[in-house]
Amino acid sequence: MRARLFTGWHMTGILVAFFGIVIAVNLVMARYAVGTFGGTVVDNSYIASQHFNGWLEKAAAERKLGWTIKAALNGNRHVVLTVTKNGAPLQGASATATAHHPLGKLPEHSLHFSPLAEGGLISTRPLPAGRWQLRLSTSKDGDTVRSLEAF
Repeated sequence: MRARLFTGWHMTGILVAFFGIVIAVNLVMARYAVGTFGGTVVDNSYIASQHFNGWLEKAAAERKLGWTIKAALNGNRHVVLTVTKNGAPLQGASATATAHHPLGKLPEHSLHFSPLAEGGLISTRPLPAGRWQLRLSTSKDGDTVRSLEAF
């Protein structure tokens, strides 16, 4: 039995097949990366860095208020907020929220809240099905607390 010789054509075939697979995988991954990119967090990171210390000071002032904000979805997908201060319900608070899709695929939704009898707040319209991030702004007597919730 005679052994087949390994020629330059064999090596060429191996190299073409190897790099063909590498290029195909790169094209597929690039397509998925571009197709799922939801945008940027900030448009200009240098400008955002100039405001960073101010944001930290606002966050520290919000923590000093002692408010605790818990958000949940009820069976009809309305957002229910429970706002407490030092463990007691905070009466008279108001809130607004913007719902963002995590990947930026769906349009934003603005949510407004009305008071509940037991001291909480409920959104006036339901949140659409899917995953959402809520940027909440809760206010009372000129004090405002901003928070981020995910559903």
